[in-house]
Amino acid sequence: MDVLHSMRVMIVENDDLNATLLQLQLEREGLHVVGVAETVRSALGMIDALHPQLAFLDFCLADDEDSTPVAEVLAGRGIPFLVATGMDASRLPGIFDAGVKLAKPYTGSDLRQALAKALRPQ
Repeated sequence: MDVLHSMRVMIVENDDLNATLLQLQLEREGLHVVGVAETVRSALGMIDALHPQLAFLDFCLADDEDSTPVAEVLAGRGIPFLVATGMDASRLPGIFDAGVKLAKPYTGSDLRQALAKALRPQ
């Protein structure tokens, strides 16, 4: 998928192992991971500082936080995003309809399809 080559992506994931595995998967797809945020606050700072072209969000974060505020900023700026969740995707707040939902657990093929969908011109 040539469109992915060197695209700047940020990851919002509070689990270190999941973040590392996702980073490896995304880099295998040709993306350049510019950073990993574990909290909403750090993710919002990262958007301003690193100017990602794509974001991968885990819905549930630590300390009962979720990534809704991050999705709101991304959608407002026109930055495509994917959101991964283990819960029923229809229960996510409406802002996540602006992104691509990916059900956990997902395969490499699922991730590639979600990336292609997220980057498809609207």
